[in-house]
Amino acid sequence: MFRSKGEELEKTMKETQEMLQTVEEHAIGEKKFFGGESIGIADIAFGSVVYWLEVIEEAVGEGAVFEAHRFPRLHAWIKNFKQVPVIKENLPERDWMVTFFKNRREALVRSA
Repeated sequence: MFRSKGEELEKTMKETQEMLQTVEEHAIGEKKFFGGESIGIADIAFGSVVYWLEVIEEAVGEGAVFEAHRFPRLHAWIKNFKQVPVIKENLPERDWMVTFFKNRREALVRSA
């Protein structure tokens, strides 16, 4: 998604939404975290993917992939995840990341 444009970007966004839909339907359920009420290794692994996805999505600026109305359980989960003190204290600064990746993506797309 980060390096794509045009039809390739659309295809990649659709594939990403399909993957998120599978997680939405089968992984979380009504639990706060993947394993229940406390954070576990699955949350940490998937949390890094979703946090980066949100940043890349904003940097790409071609429409939303991780939409709240389409993935309500995942949105509730990521909100809970980001509020865990050790996670909150160690997440990279989002605005800096968006700016960095937006500039990096523009350079990659120009050179392709």
